[in-house]
Amino acid sequence: MTETRAGGPGTPAERLDRAIALLFGGPDPVFEAPIDREGIAARRAEPRLFDIPLSDQVTREDRDIEGDPPVRVRVHRPVGVDGPLPCVVSVHPGGYILGSYEDDDFRHDRLCPKLGYVGVAVDYRLAPETPYPGPLEDCYRALKWAHDHADELGVDRERIGIVGSSAGGGLAAALALLARDRGEVPVAFQQLIYPMLDDRRTTTTSGWDALVWTPANNELGWSCYLGDLFGTDDVPAYAAASRATDLSGLPPTFLCVGTLDIFCDEDLEYAKRLNHAGVPVELHVYPGSPHGFDMLMELSDPSRRCVRDQEEWLAIQLG
Repeated sequence: MTETRAGGPGTPAERLDRAIALLFGGPDPVFEAPIDREGIAARRAEPRLFDIPLSDQVTREDRDIEGDPPVRVRVHRPVGVDGPLPCVVSVHPGGYILGSYEDDDFRHDRLCPKLGYVGVAVDYRLAPETPYPGPLEDCYRALKWAHDHADELGVDRERIGIVGSSAGGGLAAALALLARDRGEVPVAFQQLIYPMLDDRRTTTTSGWDALVWTPANNELGWSCYLGDLFGTDDVPAYAAASRATDLSGLPPTFLCVGTLDIFCDEDLEYAKRLNHAGVPVELHVYPGSPHGFDMLMELSDPSRRCVRDQEEWLAIQLG
């Protein structure tokens, strides 16, 4: 079991950005209750936290990639923009146990017309029903499908990148490693948004009492995803990217995290190691911010800056 520790000097409420603290309940913020395996199905059935009406500036088409089993993707394209366009393959969050490709609708709805790209959102299978390597292979098949069908999709196959947040960021990091080593699909960039990278959970921040995603939830997510590998020394880098010993040859990387996120230490360490390996890396750390804070968009200064920084970096990579 992961030991839960206070989040550094001062209480979590004292360290939280003031606007974020108010949104989470004022001076005594509401901490998310731990999920257990029996509660996963009920959590999946809950409505999405942000269900925002979508615009008519983007077309959305669901496609099934052939295979056993098929992999469903949702293709987002800005209306009235001819190709070939760059492509962003997105991997949704959810601790490896929750979420769907619909969670990326808002991202592509906002950015596809603004930045001029085709979005391919992956509906990978979830743990514990499908543990590693199933979800990662689903993501790889979506990436390769976008590359192999670039002409049909109106995509520039030399400008295909990966974006993921939380567990989606962990899968995106592992996907970049897998694509590098298989050598079939060039990945132009990876944008890792507070990624879930390290199953060992031994850093200082990994045990902090935290908003949104707790140490107990983190243990559950990893145990479901890794199955019999969980808690062993046999976890491969493709399952938990922090275990990779060679980060050379990876694409330009954006990585962001809040100081009150339990992933803070492992994300900072990964960025440092990418830099040591010669990978162009841009790192952003936002004070007083918990996991998922960028979803607050305009409601706090750190979330505004984080969304802006993500967008500006992505615009540069898309050319």
